[in-house]
Amino acid sequence: AGALRNLSANDDNKAAVAAAGGIDLFVALARDGNERQKENAAGALWNLSDNDDNSVAIAAAGGVEVLISLARDGTERQKELAAGALSNMIEVASGTHEGVVEAGGVAVLS
Repeated sequence: AGALRNLSANDDNKAAVAAAGGIDLFVALARDGNERQKENAAGALWNLSDNDDNSVAIAAAGGVEVLISLARDGTERQKELAAGALSNMIEVASGTHEGVVEAGGVAVLS
């Protein structure tokens, strides 16, 4: 997950990571992984979430609820990374703004 997280930081790789099923993998790891996997997955989702299409895919994969859970109950680093992804999904990605707000994403960012 760490290597894919690093790849997802590069704009040229974001679409390829998403197209290869990376979003579903990262959501699953953020939900069910060990602490390090959750951290790497949250970081990758933050990297990917600055693109509207990727944010919509994160939401469709159940990522909003997973990110809210990490932002509320994760380690300090998990909280930071999950909050970054949620912030992107609210501010940058118009396709997911309402869904994040309705799921309680703003409350964990406050």
